[in-house]
Amino acid sequence: MTVGTEQGIEAVLAAVGPRLRALRKQNGTTLPALSRATGISVSTLSRLESGQRRLTLELLLPLAKAYQVPLDELVGTPPTSDPRVLPRPFERDGMTVVPLTRRPGGLRSFKMIFPPGWPACTRELQTHEGYEWIYVLSGRLHLFLGEREVALTAGEVAEFDTHVPHAFSNPSPEAVEAISLFGPQGERLHVRARPAGSRARDGGLSPP
Repeated sequence: MTVGTEQGIEAVLAAVGPRLRALRKQNGTTLPALSRATGISVSTLSRLESGQRRLTLELLLPLAKAYQVPLDELVGTPPTSDPRVLPRPFERDGMTVVPLTRRPGGLRSFKMIFPPGWPACTRELQTHEGYEWIYVLSGRLHLFLGEREVALTAGEVAEFDTHVPHAFSNPSPEAVEAISLFGPQGERLHVRARPAGSRARDGGLSPP
């Protein structure tokens, strides 16, 4: 093995910790919750994220399953000259999510498909780190934000701080397709749901 190769491997390994932390924060997951999902101790998970413990296959497999991402996304792959993103859809709580960006950290883009009558049971409002922007491609998506509820139809946009309790639902008999941009560190996208001075329908969100 050449020195250059050794340096390349070390660089990949050094990036695993921050990548794991970014994935966890993106998913709004705590270390104890991730420990319960993977069977890996909290201390081991913390050491992995801080770079004090190297990732092994025994640790890699349950983490990839918990995050629902391919193995190569956890460890990182060398960049190629092909700019195309090859989406790898996965299912979360009955909703189909299609990642549209490669990087697990920073600003990310997803296509989300909410099936008819989703969710099947009452969905609780959640909070987590980040800032989200969502654009409805088709259907009618209900956004619950704090004590407000707004129905977003095709062509409408909403943005909100994910520290505010929120949830989505699709009570209609048709699927809803939407594009979401999510910044786990709270990056604000500066896009308004309505032009300044206008009112959102259905008692909806007013522009900041």
